[in-house]
Amino acid sequence: MTTARRPVLELDEVSAAYGPYRALFGVSFTVGGGEAVALLGPNGSGKSTVARVVSGLVPVTSGRVRVEGNDVTGQPTWRIARAGLAHVPEGRGVFDSLSVEENLVLWFRRRVGRSRLAESLELAYARFPLLGDRRHDRAGTLSGGQQRLLSLAKVLVEPPKILVADELSFGLAPSVIDDVYAGLADVRRSGTALVVVEQQVERALALATSAVVLERGSVAYLGPSSGARPAVEQVLARRQRAEDDAAAAKTATEGREARPRTS
Repeated sequence: MTTARRPVLELDEVSAAYGPYRALFGVSFTVGGGEAVALLGPNGSGKSTVARVVSGLVPVTSGRVRVEGNDVTGQPTWRIARAGLAHVPEGRGVFDSLSVEENLVLWFRRRVGRSRLAESLELAYARFPLLGDRRHDRAGTLSGGQQRLLSLAKVLVEPPKILVADELSFGLAPSVIDDVYAGLADVRRSGTALVVVEQQVERALALATSAVVLERGSVAYLGPSSGARPAVEQVLARRQRAEDDAAAAKTATEGREARPRTS
């Protein structure tokens, strides 16, 4: 994606695979500083694979990934995080046996040190009061949505250069989704660029300035968020036609096999 701002994340013809299964095919886009990019597409289109590739969880088979101009292709996850990229995954990403506050303390001590620990906890609880109310509860007793708020609270104190938010709204109540997106907006206002991987198209487009729509691991649309909705609808329509054709072919095959043979 072309932007006047200095790129903080660049994917250059990136392909990736899970063993013999190829998941991405030459994906290219750029995220500028402070920009919010919606990464959209149906299930299986490669959205979460992109998130895992840029954070080092899935290896690149070809192409390059750069963070602030530095080539991080093939680097371990911790080194990519040190370069300025944070990944909040679809899963819960917390230590279940520790309390809410213990989870935050572990993160904040590593990020900002002891001197700013109390200030950081105060900021996290001010942004997400529910976490303050349950600070002494084990993180494993929180709902899925509350655990995602806890994961998001970790990055509010020391915002990264770029945050990849992977399906944070999945399975959440609308009120919790509101909190998640308000948190993402706060992170962006701090100067962090966002890549928002989402199934909820309208939510993502309302936050984003640009969009990438994936179809079967390839880029089907790259441009302003205002033009992404028709592209998403076209991708979904093509998938539905393919599924209908496959179902019709299966029915025809089963009908031929069930037809009695004559001698």
